[in-house]
Amino acid sequence: MTAPRTPSPLFPGPEQPRAPLADRMRPRTLAEFVGQEELLGEGKFLSSVLSARPLPSLIFWGPPGSGKTTLARIIATETKALFLPYSAVLSGIKEIKDALSELKRVGRSGERPAILFIDEIHRFNKAQQDALLPYVEDGTVTLFGTTTENPSFEIRNALLSRCRVLVLSPLTPAHVEVIVRRGLADPERGMGKPESFLSPEALRHIVDIADGDARVALNALEAAVAIAEHRNLAQVDVETAEEALRRKALLYDKDGEEHYNLISAFHKSLRGSDPDAALYWLARMLEGGEDPLYIARRMIRFASEDVGNAAPGALPVTLSAAETYRTLGSPEGELALAQAAVYLATAPKSNRVYVAFGRALKEVRAGGSHPVPLHLRNAPTHLMKELGYGEKYRYPHDFADAFVPENYFPETLGPRKYYEPSEAGYEKTIAERLKAWWGSVRKK
Repeated sequence: MTAPRTPSPLFPGPEQPRAPLADRMRPRTLAEFVGQEELLGEGKFLSSVLSARPLPSLIFWGPPGSGKTTLARIIATETKALFLPYSAVLSGIKEIKDALSELKRVGRSGERPAILFIDEIHRFNKAQQDALLPYVEDGTVTLFGTTTENPSFEIRNALLSRCRVLVLSPLTPAHVEVIVRRGLADPERGMGKPESFLSPEALRHIVDIADGDARVALNALEAAVAIAEHRNLAQVDVETAEEALRRKALLYDKDGEEHYNLISAFHKSLRGSDPDAALYWLARMLEGGEDPLYIARRMIRFASEDVGNAAPGALPVTLSAAETYRTLGSPEGELALAQAAVYLATAPKSNRVYVAFGRALKEVRAGGSHPVPLHLRNAPTHLMKELGYGEKYRYPHDFADAFVPENYFPETLGPRKYYEPSEAGYEKTIAERLKAWWGSVRKK
């Protein structure tokens, strides 16, 4: 009689569901890993890390699905390290500190390193990051952190200075295709299907929509195969792949003319104050696979270029929409982009700041480096004061309405007028204020 099989993620027992395909196909060795050739191989960055003792702390920076967590786990396996995984989203800093304090108290046998792995470490605030420092500094643990955000902005300098940063690139379509084919064919960890079970058109659609994210591609493959099996289909065709992804294969070439056509239509709909058309083009781009953060960046630019001071709230609204999408991802975060698009389309419009800045740039580029007037210069030293730096400067707060007529331009250039506010929205208030201050002083 055969002994009962021990449940595992690969061979689930009656109470243990089969792990998702993306987890089952996670590479276990560097030989299985696909992509990131600039980090792997003889003489490359990762080979030096594996041979280093003590093991250095690392920050894995790259887009979703590029292999950050996988590489961290492979390094732990290759170096026979104790791996302590935590999520900055799900785990509290007290929980982590308690585990580290216990680890420090009991010590470790031999030379086996301990790796504290923090997924999405940028979600920890500065104080939480500082709390990890003592354990990294005294060698209790080696810190591994993953982030999709620029570590220079999101990781404390004190912590970042003790880490080496591994920059991971998005997987190429060729990389994603290899991963999908493996997931389809692998008889133990994968779907165990022949290559012909996935049509070339369906494969291309999955690869395109994944946009360099291996996890998205494998999740889509698993869903598509499940639909095909449920319907007794002989093959996953493009319609099945679309249903699995809930996205049609729209006419959209992110690197070609259609990319520019759609973003142009979206931009002009916003400028033309048509929220309905703006929502249509936004939906077209998102469904076609455009990077939502690219759209967000274009709306941020639009807020300054086409709305400007007519509705100063446009800039924080679009910045908040971009941050909301970074936090929530798709599909939840797409609603924030839609909200920002409607705000921009219905806001009063003014390009006067855009035009004024262009005039100032033109003058600077044509006129050379005019010296700063003495009364506008800072005078931090006695010598500078003797030379007249800051002399005769009139402090506006000492005057009524915190205003005093003054020349703030180079004396060799003389006053100029670049900014001419419109009568739209808040800019009308700005125009009235400037007229009251400078109307009798500065002329066009």
